[in-house]
Amino acid sequence: MFPRLALCSRLQSRSWQSTVRGLSQTKFPHSHGRTLVHRSEFRHARRIVVKLGSAVVTRGDEGGLALGRLASIVEQVAVLQNQGREMMIVTSGAVAFGKQRLRHEILLSQSVRQALHTGHNQLKEMAIPVLEARACAAAGQSGLMALYEAMFTQYSTCTAQILVTNLDFHDEQKRRNLSSTLHELLRMNIVPIINTNDAVIPPPVPNSDLQGVNVISIKDNDSLAARLAVEMKADLLIALSDVEGLYDSPPGTDNAKLIDIFYPGDQQSITYGSKSRVGMGGMEAKVKAALWALQGGTSVVIANGTHPKVTGHVITDIVDGKKVGTFFSEVKPAGPTVEQQTEMARNGGRVLASLLPEERGEIICRLAELLTERKEDILNANKRDMELARASGSLSLQLLNRLSLSTSKLNSLAIGLRQIAVSSRDSVGRVLRRTRVANNLELEQVTVPIGVLLVIFESRPDCLPQVSALAIASGNALLLKGGKEAAHTNKILHQLTQEALSIHGIQDAIQLVSTREEVEDLCRLNKLIDLIIPRGSSELVREIQNAAKGIPVLGHSEGICHVYIDSEASIDKAIGIVKDSKCDYPSACNAMETLLIHRDLLRTPMFDQIIDMLRVEEVKIHAGPKFASYLTFSPSEVKSLRTEYGDLECCIEVVDSMQDAVDHIHKYGSSHTDAIVTENKDTAELFLQQLDSACVFWNASTRFADGYRFGLGAEVGISTARIHARGPVGLEGLLTTKWVLRGEGHTVADFSEQGSMKYLHENIPVPHRNFS
Repeated sequence: MFPRLALCSRLQSRSWQSTVRGLSQTKFPHSHGRTLVHRSEFRHARRIVVKLGSAVVTRGDEGGLALGRLASIVEQVAVLQNQGREMMIVTSGAVAFGKQRLRHEILLSQSVRQALHTGHNQLKEMAIPVLEARACAAAGQSGLMALYEAMFTQYSTCTAQILVTNLDFHDEQKRRNLSSTLHELLRMNIVPIINTNDAVIPPPVPNSDLQGVNVISIKDNDSLAARLAVEMKADLLIALSDVEGLYDSPPGTDNAKLIDIFYPGDQQSITYGSKSRVGMGGMEAKVKAALWALQGGTSVVIANGTHPKVTGHVITDIVDGKKVGTFFSEVKPAGPTVEQQTEMARNGGRVLASLLPEERGEIICRLAELLTERKEDILNANKRDMELARASGSLSLQLLNRLSLSTSKLNSLAIGLRQIAVSSRDSVGRVLRRTRVANNLELEQVTVPIGVLLVIFESRPDCLPQVSALAIASGNALLLKGGKEAAHTNKILHQLTQEALSIHGIQDAIQLVSTREEVEDLCRLNKLIDLIIPRGSSELVREIQNAAKGIPVLGHSEGICHVYIDSEASIDKAIGIVKDSKCDYPSACNAMETLLIHRDLLRTPMFDQIIDMLRVEEVKIHAGPKFASYLTFSPSEVKSLRTEYGDLECCIEVVDSMQDAVDHIHKYGSSHTDAIVTENKDTAELFLQQLDSACVFWNASTRFADGYRFGLGAEVGISTARIHARGPVGLEGLLTTKWVLRGEGHTVADFSEQGSMKYLHENIPVPHRNFS
């Protein structure tokens, strides 16, 4: 039997702990026996083993423990434990902790002896003897456990220490004892902390390493964690090391790629590197242990537990299903991974960019034809999505309208695509500037694609052919992530896009992400994606802007659009523009959210007619502070003047002048689209000049802020950014430039004081390409 275990002193709360443990059965229903197929299922994992490698627990100088890192790991484990999960830790660190303590003791002892021998305290060079690992483990184990207990105490979490050896698993009686002890600890809501008993550990059993489910030699904590996870029927094993996960070749070598999902049949494709700086087992040992655990029914993730930016949430991120580290899975999906899709898109995009403009236009025109030829198939798929959306009740009326397609919408799409096809004739490779730097040295600035675009859109299947056409016209590779509510419609529209691309054999250039990848996971592909474009709600845009890791995001955070009615406005124009701006499509980002009215218009027929029109259109009115002060019985006062309603609601506020309106918009607007209604040209021009928004209109509805209405054919979105593209982003916004220099052996040394050449920097006329 095992000796009595040292437990923390809060066992009197067992009744509460039992309640938590009972709740966990229903909150985390996964039962052992079937490994988890997808990362999203990690949220349901009930029993989790966390393995902390030596490189995770110890400092980089190997002089002791990494206390800050260890504290963040303890916090994450405690959080998951307090959610009702059953957490176990397999830890290293006793040897490192003991080495630090013994070194200190030896130095102290030597300094005392030397002081007695020489009669003074002056220390000479003292050689530290080589410390034997078993002795270090014996000296460090108690201190390591005391540290864990102190840290977990801060989260009202009890811990227990268990030391094991290889023989404890091969002796049937001891193995049953160990299992019984661990189950009892978990039942009492205690976190077992397990380590190999390095002070007495025997050599591995010969010829029995990783030979099957029932036999595994405990060589290191990787194999210990695997054996323990299977023995305890854990749902998930998280093995933290000092690398991001499993690479197809040693990390740091050229073209080494992190593997997102690893399957047992992929072992031949891996080239392993050296072992960890302090651990006993390298990545090969970790992979063997992980596959052994997977064979025994436990899912495994190997991830980095030392990175300072992610250590504080790496464990909870994994359990939340985020794409962290390498996931070992027995089930290989039929299609490519999103990383593979992005690589395929990049390669296809480079071929697309090399096509003649006429060839890219031909692809877009074919897609336009397919939208009308196959409209019945498209509408049937859309009907299925609409029926599922209505049955689920998860979409608002506005989102249902966005999801819906019709014959007229498809016809409009086809017209817009043909406009893009025409404009694509003068896009990629267009010379913007030519300079004669010196004799026979000429420089050109030419347009080129940005690279790989990721477009994420909600409930808008018509977005797919629009964005696809713009990507084709600009020679960009494209990765599309649509909302699941439009899955059937998106699927057929993507199939038609690939059919159009196939006329030049580049179907891979546009990929539809239909796997269960989360948006945040896609935003981490900073080495594969060059620009992210969100199409959807302001919440979606903000989510993507926050999640993007080193990838530029082209989008607007909010669409707080204003219409200002000047004192010299036409009554008919004012009513028509306000009605169209607010009521034509209230959920659009270019819909009016705040109506600014000149003070002189209050209690005039124009004001009354505007209010009556809004009431007839069933627009809910909120009063701004100044407007409310003029009224005895006013509508509900607005909570914030910076609100995007996205519905038949708007705020009305009073301003004293055109300048007051501009100041209000600068303070509360989102730099999207704002309009003035006035018959005074001078007032209008001042408004247009002074207002710093992406789109500024005079006597026109804010709803004109749209790529199709601007004659761009379509848009990939509206940008309120101030770098690169701004406003509706069409074909031009998806291009960047490169510089091409043609010389005849020129060198910079030729232009030095002693050189024979001089800079000319003469502008050369740019030839116009004729596409008639």
